[in-house]
Amino acid sequence: MLFKSLFNFAALVGLASSASLKQVTSFGSNPTGLQMYIYVPDKLAAQPAVIVALHPCGGSATGWYSGTKLPSYADQLGFILIYAGTTKMSNCWDVQNPASLTHNGGGDAGGIVSMVKYTLEQYKGDASKVFVMGGSSGAMMTNVMAGSYPDVFAAGAAFSGTPHACFAGAPSATPMSPNQTCAQGQINHTPQEWGNFVRNSYPGYTGRRPRMQIFHGNADTLVRPECAHQALKQWANVLGLDLTKTNSGVPSAAYTQEVYGDGTQLQGFFGQGVGHIAPVNEPVMLKFFGLMT
Repeated sequence: MLFKSLFNFAALVGLASSASLKQVTSFGSNPTGLQMYIYVPDKLAAQPAVIVALHPCGGSATGWYSGTKLPSYADQLGFILIYAGTTKMSNCWDVQNPASLTHNGGGDAGGIVSMVKYTLEQYKGDASKVFVMGGSSGAMMTNVMAGSYPDVFAAGAAFSGTPHACFAGAPSATPMSPNQTCAQGQINHTPQEWGNFVRNSYPGYTGRRPRMQIFHGNADTLVRPECAHQALKQWANVLGLDLTKTNSGVPSAAYTQEVYGDGTQLQGFFGQGVGHIAPVNEPVMLKFFGLMT
């Protein structure tokens, strides 16, 4: 009887934790040969939200799955996680590629959008609740996805990234690339000019634009904090917002929050003494996405 009880308990535990990261090998157009992994929680919400999670340079989809606490939040809240992976250019995203910087132009961005469409169809997801986040190169790509595909993404969160199209014209977008003017915060444009880069990626688009969160460490020497300031200038222009206030100690003692407008569309966070990559703050991000209260 004891053995049977233990067996039943083990079976229940197995059922409770059966969700796992799984690779999808056929998901539609994939012009640059990306990898797709997906995490679908056991308790999936009706019409679930979808979050695309993008790894840093030198990283991988499976590594980024282990790099944040998002899977545990997916278990609690019932949303789906897509982990895209690139093996090109030292595993860095093609944020300099005109194809990715153009709506329906292809590139890594085109493959990522295919993953989103596949997931929405396969799991009856909510197309109005698709989000993107990433760290370092993944944060740069987060800004690219939000700029090139405003019709797909409701919001994004970039941890130590650069503005949309900051790397445009560079031969590559790796830390080893000879052109580091973007990552070193040496490219400065007016808000209007930055905004035009976004608007020119999808000419004629008049719909709503993604809401954005920008996180950066003030001690980051690989991707300088000026990159985040320039990104905030860009999105403030695109969204038609002004900086309204700053809050010290938000979300924690090391950070200062910048609030644009009423804070529902654009926020910046700068961490004193924080290097590369600014740690992912899942609760702050998920509340901004509207997935947590």
